[in-house]
Order: sequence, then C-alpha cells, then structure tokens
Amino acid sequence: MKRHIVPSALSASFAWLARDVNLIQKAGAKSVQIDVMDGHFVPNITVGPVVVESLRKQSTIFLDVHLMIENPLQFIGPFAKAGSDLLTVHWEACQDALAAIHEIKKLGVQAGMAIRPKTKADVLVPLLKDLDYALIMTVEPGFGGQAFMPEMLEKVRFLRQKIDEGRFRCELQVDGGINRQTAPLASEAGATSLVAGSAVFGAPDPAQAFKDLQKLVQ
Repeated sequence: MKRHIVPSALSASFAWLARDVNLIQKAGAKSVQIDVMDGHFVPNITVGPVVVESLRKQSTIFLDVHLMIENPLQFIGPFAKAGSDLLTVHWEACQDALAAIHEIKKLGVQAGMAIRPKTKADVLVPLLKDLDYALIMTVEPGFGGQAFMPEMLEKVRFLRQKIDEGRFRCELQVDGGINRQTAPLASEAGATSLVAGSAVFGAPDPAQAFKDLQKLVQ
C-alpha cells in the first residue's frame, strides 16, 4: 500500500505559488492540495478557479482541490474547467452526496468526499465504492497550522477496514496537523494520502522537508 505526502499550498507563498509548487514537484511530490474556502462553510477566504487555472498553466503536478465551501455543485464546473485533477467536497455541504460524486465524475475529474471532525465516519461507508478519495479532517477546517486531533485516528482505522473489506479503489486521505510526529501515526492507522502544509512550506527548506516526511510514511 503506497503512501504519499501531499503538500498543501495554503502554507505556500501565494506571491510565488507556481515557484513553490514546482519546487516540491522536483523534490518528488506527485500532487499538491489547493484549499478553497468561501468564508461561509469555514471562517476564511482563499482562492477561486482563476488561481487553479493560472497554476495549471505553470505546472504539470496533480491538482488536488479541496472545496471547503457551501453549495459545492455550483462551483465544480468552473474548478474542473480550470484544470483540477481531483475535486473533494464536504459531506456536510451536500444535499445529496452521491449525486455530487457523480456530477464531479461526469466532468472527467476524480471525486473526493471529506468530513469534519464532528461528523461520524459511518456517513462515508455507503460512498466508498464510488469515491476516489475519502478525506478525514484531523483539524477543524479553515486555517493552517492547527494541532492534530489524535482522536481522529479511530476514524482512519475504521475506514481503512471498510475500504479493505470492500476492496475499494479509494485513497484514504487525512488533512490537518500532519508533521514529523503525526505523519507516522496517520500512516500506521491506514491513511494513504497525508496532507501537510506548514510542515512542508513553513520549513526553511520545503523540498527537504517534503523528502523527510515522505520517508517517514514509506
């Protein structure tokens, strides 16, 4: 079971976003996460499709776009058109989670479903056969640099078991507070995709920080 670190651009320099993303791609990163926040679903505002489109023109890296927004179906079209490779929406923001997954896949984009810390992992079980990514937030979404919530590891173990039992081709992703101490814990619990923001882009040498984290989960 391959595990990989996904650097989060939320902690990169937005003035030099393409430079920072290409730097970690050269270091071996296969994907980068773009956090989209609307100031309503979470108390912060980040970027829109135009930023994804601009980055797509400057990089070949897999763009993992995490939509922390209300009414995600309204925006999956623009973000898909902008060049997203994966669109992850929140279960809490969807009236019909399965319909949202199908709408994303109709656009030729991989589909992910995320849950906040207060949401039970059970809600994702009926969706696993249709998902490319199941995302467990290990912090309350909205801001980078938060402390990892170890009680979320039980959710990771639970979904790992369900994915394995069903033999589903679904990545199990964790996002929030991933660093040198917590990455091995999340990996051991069954996560295959670990999103790390400040632990990579907040380091003096982001490329080396990425390499060091990747070694810890291999």
